[in-house]
Formats: sequence, C-alpha cells, structure tokens
Amino acid sequence: MFDRPRAGQNAVLVHVEFPGSDFDSDRAEFIELVRSAGGHVLDVVGGTRKLPDASLFVGSGKAQEVAEVVAAQCAELVIFNHALTPSQERNLEKILKARVLDRAGLILDIFAARARSHEGKLQVELAQLQHIATRLVRGWTHLERQRGGIGLRGPGESQLETDRRLIRDRIAALKRQIEAVRARRARSRVARDKNAVPTVSLVGYTNAGKSTLFNTLTGEGVFACDQLFATLDTTVRRMALAQGDGIVVADTVGFIRDLPHDLVAAFRATLEEARDAALLLHVVDAADSERMTRITQVEGVLEEIGAAQAPRLEVFNKIDLRDDEPPRLERDECGVVRRVFVSARTGEGIELLRQAIAERLALTPEVRDLCLPPEQAKLRALLYQQRAIQQESVSETGMMQLRVCLPAVQLQRLFRQVGFVDPQASAADADAAF
Repeated sequence: MFDRPRAGQNAVLVHVEFPGSDFDSDRAEFIELVRSAGGHVLDVVGGTRKLPDASLFVGSGKAQEVAEVVAAQCAELVIFNHALTPSQERNLEKILKARVLDRAGLILDIFAARARSHEGKLQVELAQLQHIATRLVRGWTHLERQRGGIGLRGPGESQLETDRRLIRDRIAALKRQIEAVRARRARSRVARDKNAVPTVSLVGYTNAGKSTLFNTLTGEGVFACDQLFATLDTTVRRMALAQGDGIVVADTVGFIRDLPHDLVAAFRATLEEARDAALLLHVVDAADSERMTRITQVEGVLEEIGAAQAPRLEVFNKIDLRDDEPPRLERDECGVVRRVFVSARTGEGIELLRQAIAERLALTPEVRDLCLPPEQAKLRALLYQQRAIQQESVSETGMMQLRVCLPAVQLQRLFRQVGFVDPQASAADADAAF
C-alpha cells in the first residue's frame, strides 16, 4: 500500500534552473508564493538540468539530496517550482517521505484561501477539481486492482471509479453555475453598451498595485495588500472623468508566470471583463527590476484569453519607490498616449491618468451630421435616449438628417449595436485601400 504523508506547513523548496530561465528572479518569486500560501520555508534546494527527468523530474541523485534535506529539517512538505506529472509526484513522495506539491497546486491553494465571493469560490473549486482529477489515483494506489486472497478482497477499482464519477458530476455542476455567471456578466456588458458606458479593465502582474489604483480612481475600499493574489474577485465600479463623463472600471485577478491552464479556463468568465473592455490599463510595478519581463508574461496571458487585440494603456505604478521618477505621460510618434507614470499610494499622476483615459477613449463630444435611412429608426431612438440629437430634418427621399453631439467611442458603440455601417469609416477604409 501507498499512504499519503501527513499534512503540514514546514516546507523544503526545489527550484531547478533550465536553459533560458532567470534563476534568481524566479527563485525569489517562488519563495514569496510559498509564504503567501502560509508555508514556512525551511530550505531551498537548487540545481540545473537541460531537460526534466521523466520519472522524478530532478533525477535520482538530486531526489536523494532533497530526501536528506527533508529528513534533516523534519519537513512535512516539498514544493517544486515547476509543473509535475501525477506519476512524478507519486514517485517523489515515495522517495522523499513527504507530501509533494507542484507550482500549479501551490497557486491553486493560494486562490482557494483568498476567494471570498460565491463566484470566486466556484471558479477556484472547478480549477482544483480539474487539477486533481488525474491525481486521484494517488490516494487509492492500494485499491487500483482487485486482489485475491483472504483479507485482500474489497472495493478495488469500483471505489476509484466511484470517486472519479463524483468528481466528473461536480465539475459538470460547477461549469453550469459558472456559465450562469458568465451569462449574467454578458447581460451587464450589454446593458452598459446600450447606455454607451465604456468599460476600462485593470490588468497586470500580481502585486503590481491594481487594487490600490482601483481604489484611488473610484473612491472604493476593495481589499488591497502588498502580497501576491490579494484580489481574486472582479469588482466593477463607476468613475467620473474630469469633463463629467462616466465610465466603468473593473479590477481583475492578477497574472503570474506559468499561470495554470485550469485556472485560466475556470476564471474565463471573470477575465472576459478584460477581453471585452474598451481600454485595458496594464498596471506595471515601476519599482520591479523584472518589469519588462512581467509585461511580456502578462501579454502572453492576454493572448490566451483572447484579449491580445484590445487597446491598452501602460500604467507604471509605484513611482514613489523610485528615485527621481516624476509623474508624466509618454506618447508615441503619432502623439497617442502609451504610458502614464503614477503612484496609486500617494496620488501622484492620477489626474494625468484620468486625462489619458479620456483621451484614449475619445470621450470629448464630437458634432457629426448623419444621414439615416428609415429602417434605422432604432438608431435614431437610441440617439434620443442619449440626448445626442441637436437638429433633425427629413429629406425629400425620406432620409433622416441628424446633427448629433456624442463622444466618438459611444457613437461607434451605438452603430455596432444596431448594425449600422459608419459611412466615414467606410470612406477611410476605401482611401486606405487606394
């Protein structure tokens, strides 16, 4: 029989350097992750490999070294800063005589501890069940086949299959509940689109200061702390810009290197707030020496959730932690704002950020003359709802001639809602093709 080792928080960490990895940075983040999960770090065992070992990930010699450290430190847990297969975890536990956890399991454990809302708990439970479904055999190794003989007859494979079926049923139920959450969020986005209220989503690496910036922008008091994954539950609040225009700001879960795919899939309903946003505020920790690497890693997650093409504005936060870093805007060669340097904690540069958001959303009202056919009466009604029509007349051919005053982004959203093709955009496309 194979019995799981006892539980505990005293951990030995294993971090292996592979070609192309940043050993020191990844090691420091790994230690912070373990501490965020409540683990007590006894020792860190390092090493280098070109490729993982198929059986033990680290090779038999390194596994024996880790086993000696575990015995000397009386450790109860060994955490690997890498993804392990179920068989690798099982083989390592037999040698190390301690529980073994990989990076994905560690992150899932942190998420499980931090989830507060019903939606967040559903998403974390789904990710955990999907992660452990293939590892279920570890706890039933002694029952994985029927055995003959006195005292060895028992539930055998039927017990394992029962547990697998229960997990499959629970996963299916969670997916149905999360799909209902997804539909509710979609209805909320449709309602905001109908009212021509643009959504701005905060995204970025974990602990970049997104929640603190969210509180500063909206005046809310969502939980913000200097720790990894302080925010798991998306919060959406209204915010007024300098010219009085209203927008909606969404605070989302932070990203991290090698975010488990099960977790990305489970949080897809939440991350759709980022995918469908009119503008992404990519919050970057300006005091992080690895900030450019973090930007690349966040871009990878955005691509995975289908938000790679969403317009974005980089917000370099925590400038108060850097010497001689004033708040400012940075524009590209076309004059478009691409970066804003702020401190969410002290408030430096926040007005510049509001200005940049308004500029990128083009929320300054514009006057336009529209010529609508009679079948576009719904668009006319929506424009009246927005109090955007200044003048109206009807031509001899029955066309509705309107003079409207509305921010361009809101006008284009109304066009999309009714399926109206903007003649100005069509003309611009034709000129570009020519």
